[in-house]
Amino acid sequence: MPANNEVGEKIKNLRELREISIDELAQRCNMQPLQITKIEAGEVATSLTPLLKIARGLGVRLGTFLDDAETPGPVLSRAQESSKTVRFAGTSDVKGLDFHPLAANKCDRNMEPFIIDVHPPFSSAFELSSHEGEEFIFVLEGSIEVAYGKEKYLVAKGDSIYYDSIIPHHVHAMENKTARILAVVYAPY
Repeated sequence: MPANNEVGEKIKNLRELREISIDELAQRCNMQPLQITKIEAGEVATSLTPLLKIARGLGVRLGTFLDDAETPGPVLSRAQESSKTVRFAGTSDVKGLDFHPLAANKCDRNMEPFIIDVHPPFSSAFELSSHEGEEFIFVLEGSIEVAYGKEKYLVAKGDSIYYDSIIPHHVHAMENKTARILAVVYAPY
């Protein structure tokens, strides 16, 4: 969970640099102060939606929380080079999603590309979430189900789906097996 601690630390540092209290940030993000405190401390693996809200509340892009040293030119990710893994989880997904950022060092980017290990949910009572932007998913291994509004889409290896992420949605693995996807998230800030 060290990467989650790094994300929380970056959030805290940005918040303090901007002289924003936890209560003020919570109000800007429509979140509970305790949730922000736990995220900053690295005590919880959170879903993307709260991180997007926090990024918007701080006036930064989501990738700011995942960046290392920024590079103005192209960023090359090699298969044999391991990138840090950041775990995000929803309320019913204790296993959650393992994100492997592909462009964490690219400055001024508008898209967030990831390889994501998608774990099966522990129950069918998963919570849909929404945020501004768009998502593109290509399934590399296994199969996933995308709950999108009132619809459900089965997306198998080699299939892709592109959707507006303002519609409540949830992505989880099927057949009780972890799936692997390429996901590109665009979230305006």
